[in-house]
Amino acid sequence: MTGNLRCVVVAVDGSEESMNALTWALDNLKLRSPLDDSHPGGSFVVLHVQSAPSIAVGLNPGSIPFGGPSDLEVPAFTAAIEAHQRRITEAILDHSLRICSEKNVKVETKVIVGDPKEKICEFVENLQADLLVMGSRAFGPIKRMFLGSVSNYCTNHVQCPVIIIKGKGTA
Repeated sequence: MTGNLRCVVVAVDGSEESMNALTWALDNLKLRSPLDDSHPGGSFVVLHVQSAPSIAVGLNPGSIPFGGPSDLEVPAFTAAIEAHQRRITEAILDHSLRICSEKNVKVETKVIVGDPKEKICEFVENLQADLLVMGSRAFGPIKRMFLGSVSNYCTNHVQCPVIIIKGKGTA
């Protein structure tokens, strides 16, 4: 596919579908070749959005879980969640970079904390990316109603084209 792409963002969340999307992008997309030092070539950016600790456990920031006073902070609880999320993020990026290394493609990585739907769109717009590639986990209608579809949201809110790589067995 085209050799005029300046910037392709591939959103990864650790799911098999997102890793398949990364592999697809590396196998099928051709980036702009560098003309000289003043006209750099294109780049792939692997983006992971890490949920904020409060989002990860369904709490208001800094609140005690399970019905405690909502304005009291529990630093140890928050620190444990943040450490766990950092380990998950490192594993996701390590896996992504292994895939890129196997394909002999250098990529940039970026981690942002927040709501994936909003942060992916915001990042793509700020970077003025030419294309967003992401996987679709194909939630059923009940899960989609409660969790929402990140890929559907992004498709409707970013200005650049979006390629969604569906998982096996999805409609």
